[in-house]
Amino acid sequence: MDDRKKDVIRETDAKAIRLAKTLIRSARFGALAVIEPGTGSPLASRVGVATDIDGTPLILVSMLSAHTGAILADPRCSLLVGEPGKGDPLAHPRITLVCRAARLERGSGEHARAERRYLNRNPKAKLYAGLGDFSIFRLEPERASLNGGFGKAYLLERADLVTTAPVVEELAAGEQSALDHMNADHSDAIAVYARHFAGAAGDGWVVTGFDADGMDLALGDDVCRVFFPEPLGTARELRHVLVDMAKTGRAVVDNTKPDS
Repeated sequence: MDDRKKDVIRETDAKAIRLAKTLIRSARFGALAVIEPGTGSPLASRVGVATDIDGTPLILVSMLSAHTGAILADPRCSLLVGEPGKGDPLAHPRITLVCRAARLERGSGEHARAERRYLNRNPKAKLYAGLGDFSIFRLEPERASLNGGFGKAYLLERADLVTTAPVVEELAAGEQSALDHMNADHSDAIAVYARHFAGAAGDGWVVTGFDADGMDLALGDDVCRVFFPEPLGTARELRHVLVDMAKTGRAVVDNTKPDS
């Protein structure tokens, strides 16, 4: 790497990793780039996106799609996520992940978990997820290029993005029951998470996923990411962290209310 390259790429720090994880966890869709069989030409297509509990991107694609045949022939691919906002689209953060696609076998435990998490994030996909010509792929990240805006370029490794600790499987075992419980009985706490920790407006937010780093919330087509104060070490910590965060958020709200 020459000196000019070194000047462009910043040192990867905790802030860059959090931004990268936020972009990936918050993505509802992305641009998938594959290698076209026969020609070797690059082929890009838009795909719906979710994440597995360890942070690996998930896609649900039809076997009739050109990009599906391409990743079956050659699993090398890349995924670009990060939605532009107002103004210059190049001023907004985005991340490109260099991945290898792995098709999940229908009927396996890994497929069941991935499908559950994908449909929690993309409920409209229930219309076609069960059709025989649709498959779920994990896009296993090998490395990533993060652009946080002008002059904010970072290179990240797989270990920066994917959680491999035992807590992943522990959380996965009870995740859906925890989601169902929170969404059915604690909508007030979820509202606190959305407003206080994510700065999100609106009523009716639901939790779509828990992981070791935080939780994903959705309100219709809007999504937001909430990180825990510290990553979970065990699944047993989840309840205590959620209770403490709700108390913290409510205390701030109560302290900012005007005196009656």
